[in-house]
Amino acid sequence: MAYVTIKDRKDFLKATAAGKKFITNSFILQMIKRQDNHPAPVSETRIGFTVTKKMGGAVTRNRIKRRLREASKESLLKNGLAGHDYVVISRIKALDCDFCDLKRDMEFAFTRIIHHKGNNPKPNN
Repeated sequence: MAYVTIKDRKDFLKATAAGKKFITNSFILQMIKRQDNHPAPVSETRIGFTVTKKMGGAVTRNRIKRRLREASKESLLKNGLAGHDYVVISRIKALDCDFCDLKRDMEFAFTRIIHHKGNNPKPNN
């Protein structure tokens, strides 16, 4: 299963407004099931990354985004659900924390958000 990057601001806002949320020290993971009438194919899993200007300049923000993107690849492919959007919002610790810790947190967040509040859909392997 492949994943696609979220590009539209409205999709980020939907995940923030109505999605499930799991918070770690280095990032916040949000998940929302896409509506049936959404133009993205149902078989796709989409992910987007948000790094605010509070984190630093462009170089710093890009470094954080690269770290989060790489840390999420394996977890998303293993635990991502088809027809869902995921948004990763960075926190300042994402820049300095050990990459092993970042990957561990990402794996933990993906497994927990799926089972959060009694929702138990099956991962799309």
